[in-house]
Amino acid sequence: MCHLEPTKCIFVVCLGLSVMVCSLIYLSADEPPEPKSRPECRPFAPQCKPFLLGDKSGLQWHRQQCQVERYIVNQTVECSKLASDLNFITAPLSKEEEDYPLAFILTIHKEVELFIRLLRAIYMPQNVYCIHVDSKAPQEYKATVQKLASCFGNVLVARRSETITYAGYSRLQADLNCMGELTMSKIRWRKVINLCGQDFPIMSNLELVRYMQSEEWRDRNMTPGVKQPAKFRSRTSFIHVEMVGSHVRRTGQKKGLPPHNMQLYFGTAYYALTREFVQFVLTNQVAQELLMWSRDTYSPDEHFWVTLNHVKEAPGSYVSGGWQGSVRAIKWSDQKGASHDGCRGRYVRDICVYGTDDIPWIIKSKGMFANKFEADTFPEALDCLEQWHRNKVLMKATVPIEPTWLLAIPHSNSTDL
Repeated sequence: MCHLEPTKCIFVVCLGLSVMVCSLIYLSADEPPEPKSRPECRPFAPQCKPFLLGDKSGLQWHRQQCQVERYIVNQTVECSKLASDLNFITAPLSKEEEDYPLAFILTIHKEVELFIRLLRAIYMPQNVYCIHVDSKAPQEYKATVQKLASCFGNVLVARRSETITYAGYSRLQADLNCMGELTMSKIRWRKVINLCGQDFPIMSNLELVRYMQSEEWRDRNMTPGVKQPAKFRSRTSFIHVEMVGSHVRRTGQKKGLPPHNMQLYFGTAYYALTREFVQFVLTNQVAQELLMWSRDTYSPDEHFWVTLNHVKEAPGSYVSGGWQGSVRAIKWSDQKGASHDGCRGRYVRDICVYGTDDIPWIIKSKGMFANKFEADTFPEALDCLEQWHRNKVLMKATVPIEPTWLLAIPHSNSTDL
């Protein structure tokens, strides 16, 4: 158990525990370990060194399972071994987390490697996860996701799959499909958080639970946004046609006013919603009328959730809310110099795909999750954040740490990474 005392004590105790446990495993083996048949793992980038435990003591970290996609794709998966082989955490790390289960919606269409590592980072056995796989994803991709999900009783793949179009209604419908299935789960989750496949957590599960129960958010939905700015009104004042799987086209035809002459809001498509609000969205007449009206708008998920969250009668509504809520740490290209010092990776659709030198900014941010990452472009960035996050998660555990929960094994025989 790690006790929350001075920082040095935490590092020494937890690090020592990790080293002792792993050493005992190796020393107690009946036979010497066989040579590794899988490729060597990529070493951590030098820029990552300050964010790894034991940096100043010359500790070296060797990543364990770094071929997660190959593990799932290229062999028959034994569910009894998968969780340990892929270093999933298999027990609640605290009573506090166990008593406040969360639900997650993951909307994915590419990069199996990123998806598995994201799921591994946020996975806790008391939570529940709904995976929506884009219907246009390759069949092999769908089969891989299904194979992984089938090994966990609390991970489900949405039965109804949408062909998602960027900025189309289909993206909103994908979340709704998962919400319908999550409401039928036996797990009594408290709030639901939605993610895409290129997200990665900054907060630990414990930090998420505490954030959801903080004074500001305990009984509220988190849907950052404001009254619809004039520059975005064309999104909802003209009829748009979704060219399935391609793009959304604006027509010259005007739309009528929203139902009940509702004030429209504009905000992020990402949220943290109470279970009661989800039921409201799925069953309330006003919510359903707004949903139907939104079908031919541009990027309806950027007005639907936040608009409903300003309806006084909605459970957990935040009528006076604005941009509050640390949902995502994103480096937008037009915010350089204001909220960040530039992208160290590359911009895609005005969003930074993080490089390793962006990690310090991510760690200092107050976001629940960081967006976005690419496995092939800057793989070392995700390696670094992933190890930093897992160390943080395990340091706050109030239960004994299982050796299989370690993503990397510490060694003290070198002063280099």
